[in-house]
Amino acid sequence: MVLPVFAVIDEIKTALADIGAAVLVAPPGAGKTTVVPLQLLDAPWRTGKILVLEPRRLAARAAASRMAAELGERVGQTVGVRTRGDSRVGPSTRIEVVTEGILTRMVVADPSLTSVSAVIFDEYHERSIDADFGLACCIESRALVRPDLRLLVMSATLDAAACAQLLGDAPVIASEGRIFPVDIVWCPPQTRQTWERAVADNVERALVEQTEGDVLVFLPGIGEIRRVHRLLQHVAAEVIELHGGLDSGSQDQALHIGTRRRVVLATAIAQTSVTLPGVTAVVDGGLARRSRFDPRRGIGGLVTEPVSQAAAEQRRGRAGRVRPGRCYRVWSESSHRALPAFDPPEILTADLTGLALDLAAWGGIDDSRWLDPPPAGPMAASVRLLQSLDGLDGSGRITDHGRRLSELGLHPRLGHMLLCAAPLGYGALAATLAALLSERDIITGPPSVRPTDLRERLVALRNPTTMTDRSTRERVLADARRFAERAGSSAVPDSASDDATGLLLGFAFPDRLARRRTSGTRFVLANGSGATLDTNDPLARATFLSIAELDVVTGQADAHISMAAPVEAADIISILGNQLTWHDDVRWDRRTGDVVSSRQRRFGALVVEEDHRAKPSPEAAAAALLDGVRTEGISLLGLSTETERWRHRVAACHHYLGNVWPDLSDLALITSLDDWLRPLLSGCNRRGDLAHVDVNSAVRALLPWPLPRDLDNL
Repeated sequence: MVLPVFAVIDEIKTALADIGAAVLVAPPGAGKTTVVPLQLLDAPWRTGKILVLEPRRLAARAAASRMAAELGERVGQTVGVRTRGDSRVGPSTRIEVVTEGILTRMVVADPSLTSVSAVIFDEYHERSIDADFGLACCIESRALVRPDLRLLVMSATLDAAACAQLLGDAPVIASEGRIFPVDIVWCPPQTRQTWERAVADNVERALVEQTEGDVLVFLPGIGEIRRVHRLLQHVAAEVIELHGGLDSGSQDQALHIGTRRRVVLATAIAQTSVTLPGVTAVVDGGLARRSRFDPRRGIGGLVTEPVSQAAAEQRRGRAGRVRPGRCYRVWSESSHRALPAFDPPEILTADLTGLALDLAAWGGIDDSRWLDPPPAGPMAASVRLLQSLDGLDGSGRITDHGRRLSELGLHPRLGHMLLCAAPLGYGALAATLAALLSERDIITGPPSVRPTDLRERLVALRNPTTMTDRSTRERVLADARRFAERAGSSAVPDSASDDATGLLLGFAFPDRLARRRTSGTRFVLANGSGATLDTNDPLARATFLSIAELDVVTGQADAHISMAAPVEAADIISILGNQLTWHDDVRWDRRTGDVVSSRQRRFGALVVEEDHRAKPSPEAAAAALLDGVRTEGISLLGLSTETERWRHRVAACHHYLGNVWPDLSDLALITSLDDWLRPLLSGCNRRGDLAHVDVNSAVRALLPWPLPRDLDNL
């Protein structure tokens, strides 16, 4: 079978030989992922490896397996693969398929990519942070030290002109796809029909209307996949799942035609990169899960959003790979017109802490090397976080500790936790926590029944229950072993160390150390934001928490705490060290109606220690009393009846005779408190001290001479 991309292979070879860079635009089914790397093996300029970047582990394994099969070899010979937890390369490997994060580690360790002749960025339209950073590094490396490094960017949907300009006006090469016609059926949920029910009903409809072939269903996440799976238990087809939480064997099952008709319930993992044979119908739920970061709160997480038009088009194309197909969209045609044209690049929406560290390790990259430069605000927030983790110094330069963080290949938060825990004897616990927080939750079920306490996951690792996801648990244990090797510890911690969970989380998330407010289940975080727990949550009565995960609730000021552990004040002091500073807190307390003062040891908005016996400074006490008057009103000053009558007379003159007579109303007096009342508050520390201040004379003194005489005459 001759795939469409063969028609442009010579054009690609010429561009890479003469210019050193090219952009290939080819729709799904053209064969670009597996054909192009193999065809470049005999290029005269290829003296080193060809790196092929894939956005996901499943895509990397599938691409490597297909290319190795084309050569009649096993993966690990001419074609190798490297992903997190899977490395099959050998001395004869010439094509290495890697996930994008692997390239990040490679290019930071060796900016010149000494043993590499070409880097192919496959499915670049997904625009992950790692892909953008890797491309920017490669462009800079070509400009400074590796002019012979070949770069090929491949995509199905991409702003090809902008990408070509970024590569130095590289040629744009277009390959035709091999897509059969695909009809679109608009089928939004009916009144009182749930979204999951609508998806399931359209799956059954597709099985009836498309009498041959498999049905591919796009859903945003594992929870939705499992709920729809339950609704399809009775259909006359094999229902299988495809998502990143499965082991490699289960994932690979979906890549081969089965013995009976199949319904494949998949996340966006099946949108690009991998081909599912035999699919003739697509049911698109129209939703995607994307990473979003709120720099004001310092909280990042996954949110469920409508897909873009470009993503919907890619999903539709999956139904036309083998014969004419049909795509059932679970939304209306008018709603489709309102969708964004493309998915936003991850660099504009996600947590940039890892990128900030990688940039510091690299030495910085000029904005001209990026398709979209990192936004200034989130980058500044990431730099501040890295400084609090000792990864960067006060000038933003990488520290020795930061270089060790960069080499670990973990998120800087988790790497910092691992490095801080080892000297304390908690290396095994830190490795396990890092693995737990790097993967999906090992405890299944709806969020409402999952425990908030992270220590429950440690128990589940040692004693799996029916609510434990087996494949995720196995990956966590494998990752824990790898991380533990770096910490020089055993793989799974003993239960005796579980109580140190809050301490270690504090090293990773110092900005999310939190203290419970005076009453209720609301907590204030060190970064100043608020968070809540359910009333019946066992952690709701803890004084301090180390928070690992927060869910931002649309329309609510406070986030919801989804994963945390209790921590002691003494542990917080050991975590933060000299980042804790003493502050005098003097303020008007509305509850008591008086000045309250204390000396507080704080980190940001987090109060760790407090001494209520501290006496406030005269300036702070005066400011608090003025706030009390602003809060309680002029009545707090206890003006006499005679003075109040006198003010009424002045008010009449102000009203009838004009502004020559001053405004001495309540609002005017409160507005000018700093001018007339503050000088009288020397020595006043409490509300009761106001009784000794001659406020009546002070108010009367605001009427300048000769107006007091004129007032009496009038």
